[in-house]
Amino acid sequence: MRVTLALPRELGQSEVSRWRELQEADPALDSPFLSPEFTITVGELRDVVRVAVLYDGPDIVGFFPFERHPLGIGKPVAAGLTDAQGMVRAKGFSLDPRRLLKECGLAVYEFDHLVSGQPLLDERHDRHPSPIIDLRGGYEHYTDILREHSGKTYKSTLAKSRKLQREAGELRHDYATTDLAPLHTLLGWKTDQYRRTGRTDRFAHRWIVELVERLLATRSDSFAGVLDMVYVDERPVAGHFGLRTRTTLAGWFPAYDTHFAKYSPGLIHHLAMAEQAAANGIEVIDMGRGEKEYKDKLKTGQLEVAEGRVARIGAAAGVHWMMRVPVRKTRATVMANPFLLKTADRALKTYGRLRTVLQG
Repeated sequence: MRVTLALPRELGQSEVSRWRELQEADPALDSPFLSPEFTITVGELRDVVRVAVLYDGPDIVGFFPFERHPLGIGKPVAAGLTDAQGMVRAKGFSLDPRRLLKECGLAVYEFDHLVSGQPLLDERHDRHPSPIIDLRGGYEHYTDILREHSGKTYKSTLAKSRKLQREAGELRHDYATTDLAPLHTLLGWKTDQYRRTGRTDRFAHRWIVELVERLLATRSDSFAGVLDMVYVDERPVAGHFGLRTRTTLAGWFPAYDTHFAKYSPGLIHHLAMAEQAAANGIEVIDMGRGEKEYKDKLKTGQLEVAEGRVARIGAAAGVHWMMRVPVRKTRATVMANPFLLKTADRALKTYGRLRTVLQG
């Protein structure tokens, strides 16, 4: 194995084409977060992004996109934002993960959404489900499954949609729009949600807003940003911004206007989104790792992602272990215990309300 390092913008068209070819050859890699366009766009905004190009003789057999931080700490591209992480490589190509880290100048590589089948994985790493909406049989087949397994949710969502239209006006769904105005409306709802629930507001970082704007403008057969909004009487009610490959739509930023909360606008929107996505060739909507009630109600399957780290022996890896691993294990314990999770969620929402009052 030979490894060369490059900034994303330094990749030539032949390398980008090879990346896309390797990705499309393996269903486990069918996530837009693993597409070359995503890494290149993030690299335009963050100078810590690198790409390791892996060779077997004269042939390119893999790409390993990562961020390199001080002390040789490696993280996935746009760490903390992405629901699929890892390297894109030829099937059957194996490597020593620690040698890869050495070639990349890394002491540690930390991840929390590593996709299945990665040579970076071992039995020590924690596995987590990533729920999906399976549309490979079409939208009608999906709703047939919903009626069978989540019949109450499906019927009540349709009933609330009819009630919303009776009380507020005609419903319209705008799928895959490229208009910036509804995007900013959606991001405003998301910021309010972060603050209301005590979470960190991601869109307080200008580079993340710019990233989303650039991805919205990126459109090709194999990769695009997808913004869709539901309107009632031409007033925006709910929406979502995500990314797609040819056949997978990655859920990313869903939100809604809380004025319409009693109608379950998020569920209304997700059903409308699934219908339009299926009509546009999408076979899977990956809703991402995480315990959310709406995911449980809408899912018809799941993928698997892993959390953990790969490290070389050294002082930097030891310091990283002390700073990060105990925190991660504590978080995992809370997430796995329904009582602890509910208590933590309630505490965050209380904090969010207090913060809103103090900032108001």
